Amino acid sequence: MDNYNQFINKEHQNIINRFMNNGFIIEKSENNDNLDLIRDLIIDLSCKFLKTSVGSNKNNFLNDIHHQVDVDKINELRLYIFQNLNKENWFRKSYFELAKNTLEILVGNELVMQKKINLSIQMPNDETSVLPVHADVWSGDSPFEIVLWVPFVDVKKSKSMFILPTEKNKNHLNVFRDKKIKNSADLMERIRPDLTWLELKYGEILVFTQNLMHGNEINKEDTTRFSLNCRFKSLFSPYSDKKIGEFFEPITMKPATKLGINYSLPLIK
Repeated sequence: MDNYNQFINKEHQNIINRFMNNGFIIEKSENNDNLDLIRDLIIDLSCKFLKTSVGSNKNNFLNDIHHQVDVDKINELRLYIFQNLNKENWFRKSYFELAKNTLEILVGNELVMQKKINLSIQMPNDETSVLPVHADVWSGDSPFEIVLWVPFVDVKKSKSMFILPTEKNKNHLNVFRDKKIKNSADLMERIRPDLTWLELKYGEILVFTQNLMHGNEINKEDTTRFSLNCRFKSLFSPYSDKKIGEFFEPITMKPATKLGINYSLPLIK
């Protein structure tokens, strides 16, 4: 490990250490122009769906959208925005560039990226938007995947998401042997004292390993959360249920890799 560390500069090592210690890292967006471009498209699509205008205060439009849409229409709005965002040719590249440097430090420089970026909308007191405690690897995701999670409003407490940091996650892995834990609600109450509720301002991004327990609860804040999330992994790391070409797509394959994949030995007669 000492020899390995000789090849990593101090700035990168600091990022790696923070990620490894916690299982997540919060950084400033690496491209604020892209961030604003994506946010503005989300707002424009919301206005089109709701047949309204953004008004004079763009910064509060997404926060206050629950005043303009009923909870029984929120998934319809979410799907409309999700589908139209993912139709844009520039969208995935712009999203990647929000954390390109951080992803390359933590994952590698030959990456695959989820084909479609997910959108979450969590209005105040909306029980339909709850994502109970889970770890994605429990349901067929590769342990080599990481998630880039980006809020488009300020988030904290129940308006955000929770995660069980690395060491505390390890301490609770034997919880499934406990016959008293019958469902996710029981699990949540067991781990609740050790959870970290993530606080991010607009302009910050979160990268986390989905090997850790995480999720959200009912948003008890007064405003709505809009966030995007997308999985990345190293091109050559093992896959699980989500396969390359089906769920993932290569985005930064290097020339030597392309040459190697396409090379075949000369035929010998």
